[in-house]
Amino acid sequence: MQRRRIFVRGIVQGVGFRPFLYGLAAKNGLTGFVANRSDGVSVEVQGAPPALESFVHSLRTEAPPLAMIDEIRVEDIAPFAESEFRIVESVSEANVSTPISPDIATCKDCLREFFDPNDRRYRYPFINCTNCGPRFTIIRDIPYDRPNTTMAAFPMCAACEEEYHSPTNRRFHAQPNACRICGPKVWFEKSGETVWEEPAFAGAREALAHGQIVAIKGIGGFVLAVDAQNEAAVARLRVRKGRRDKPFALMARDAEGIAQYAIVGDEDSQLLRSRQRPIVLLRRREASRLAASVAPGNPMIGFMLPYAPLHYLLLDDGPLVMTSGNLSEEPIVYRNEDALARLGDIADAFLFHDREIHVPVDDSVVTHELPIRRSRGYSPMPVKLPVERPMTLAVGAELKACFCLTHGQYAYMSQHIGDMENLETLDAFERALQHMKSLFRCEPERVICDAHPGYLSTRWARGYAHERELPLIEVQHHHAHAMSVMAEHGLPEDATMLAFTFDGTGYGTDGAIWGGEVLLARYDGFQRVAHLKYVPLPGGDTAIRHPARVALAHLFAAGLEWSDDLPCVRACNTVELRVLRQQLSSGARSIPTSSMGRLFDAVAGLLGLRANVSYEGQAAIELEALAAGTTESTYPVTLGTDEFDVTPMWVEMVADFRAGAEARVIAARFHRTMAEVILHYSRRMRQEFAVQTIALTGGVFQNVYLLTLANDLLAKEGFRVLTQRMVPPNDGGIALGQAVILK
Repeated sequence: MQRRRIFVRGIVQGVGFRPFLYGLAAKNGLTGFVANRSDGVSVEVQGAPPALESFVHSLRTEAPPLAMIDEIRVEDIAPFAESEFRIVESVSEANVSTPISPDIATCKDCLREFFDPNDRRYRYPFINCTNCGPRFTIIRDIPYDRPNTTMAAFPMCAACEEEYHSPTNRRFHAQPNACRICGPKVWFEKSGETVWEEPAFAGAREALAHGQIVAIKGIGGFVLAVDAQNEAAVARLRVRKGRRDKPFALMARDAEGIAQYAIVGDEDSQLLRSRQRPIVLLRRREASRLAASVAPGNPMIGFMLPYAPLHYLLLDDGPLVMTSGNLSEEPIVYRNEDALARLGDIADAFLFHDREIHVPVDDSVVTHELPIRRSRGYSPMPVKLPVERPMTLAVGAELKACFCLTHGQYAYMSQHIGDMENLETLDAFERALQHMKSLFRCEPERVICDAHPGYLSTRWARGYAHERELPLIEVQHHHAHAMSVMAEHGLPEDATMLAFTFDGTGYGTDGAIWGGEVLLARYDGFQRVAHLKYVPLPGGDTAIRHPARVALAHLFAAGLEWSDDLPCVRACNTVELRVLRQQLSSGARSIPTSSMGRLFDAVAGLLGLRANVSYEGQAAIELEALAAGTTESTYPVTLGTDEFDVTPMWVEMVADFRAGAEARVIAARFHRTMAEVILHYSRRMRQEFAVQTIALTGGVFQNVYLLTLANDLLAKEGFRVLTQRMVPPNDGGIALGQAVILK
């Protein structure tokens, strides 16, 4: 007889790991015990050496589907007499942490029971097991046990208790385990009347069928739902929510249903059906029956499949709009009482339940190439770092706020919180931070923020660090973008790479607005080796909302006349044109910028796609959609030693436009030109610095057309190309880069 102590670290709590080990021990005839600890799972097993070897091998190769093992340590210890294998009480320890599972969509086994009229959980809207259901949104503390979750308020009935304590049951130690007798309840409120359980869902379906807006409490917060084929209803939701053009997310019952409205490729289908169930951006079918107001002027639509049991009780044949339950620019609502107060002027009716949401989490958004918004289904899964970092709080940037906490080799990214432009979002940020600090036993030893002096996140970080007498490190925006790529790909401490960090706005070390940057980047610093030549931006940040004005600035910088045959000129009245010309000529209220995001806006403005925008990236998204197909043709660019000047490109683009060239051809040539610029500087820097690894990051690289063009060109030349797959290339991933910078 031999005995081994095994410690397992990773996502091993809330994923059926202890029942899995119990089964392995029984299969191999071993005795011992297993316990959750604050930093992982500890197990001791005793038996014959071949059985112990089989146990360890199966531990490595047959772990539960939701588990993610980062480390297994095995040591021999002295055996002693015992007669069984037990799951023992969890051990809570100070100053150690372990990753926990995000919320997971309902599994096939639970759905089979859900639709079985003979099953005791038939159509029960909170059915779950160890392989699915809520995790992060209900957990208050670790170890992940029922008393540490919001399910503590629901004592299990005898039948659920039996399942929970039976090692052979799929719900063995499933912390959210419940049924219709002992678990959470659902009710529907409309016009002062309330109905419960099945009639509640019937009431919600009826309201949706009649074009009404229903606020629905889900796993991570409220959503606002409406019939996606009812134009009047969708338009009414836009007005009430204060969301002018930004596309609404959609939900359909199955992937086949989605295929009626959007083009679904194999990779898209896999993402839609994945256990994370994100919103997947798809190209819209032109002949679909969707309301035009679902995504005005946008050929892309975001679809998701049901991820909570209650969704299946709401969906009939047609899709529903399922957009965040909030006023535009505010955090998602997640408490019942707040929903009545904050959504009362938007929703006609409410579908409530009484399971408390401890952590509000919005839906994630992805394409099959990259993440756009990392939240439900992914957060708080950590990024494992190549080396340990001090306990760090990195607060991110201003838009798409996410923070990052590091503990040892784990970087824990928060869920998507929103744009840090109001006190409501700041309050949500602080609540999420307090929870994650407690959950992952992280008390920061340093604080890192963006160097932009005007960001609310920067001002907050300064106050937080000052109050706690912590060192504050201010990091250049594009260096942080580059480091987020380095971190998620696990590059070593001494690595150097060439990073193309293309975005809309970042505060430069010279006080200008950067955004078209070529950086030779390391963890401990960067060298700006090239950038887009500065162009004056009239009105500073206000120009972001006016692509036509940005187009005029680029025409001015290129020495081209503002003639009435150009859409960007016609989009401005005489007074606007006079003020803009004065600002650009004198430099008053004009800030120099190398922003690639503004360049994309300018081209969209030139072509008349969008004179003004109502949400970030709107003009660039429409420009990308226009540039369908491929082209080998490019525009001329002056490629200098340390900057690239697009003046020759503007001269030819304007000439093409005046000659009647199709806008889609101009858009495609522009994209190809930018990809060739990337290839040129990659070649040059490989020759000068022997750098072979190229990173493509920043919000501009949400443009899949540009990303694919650049990646293909670089790969053909033998470069190692790194793009972002774990965190978004936009500002939603920037906190990770801040957290790993060495200073």
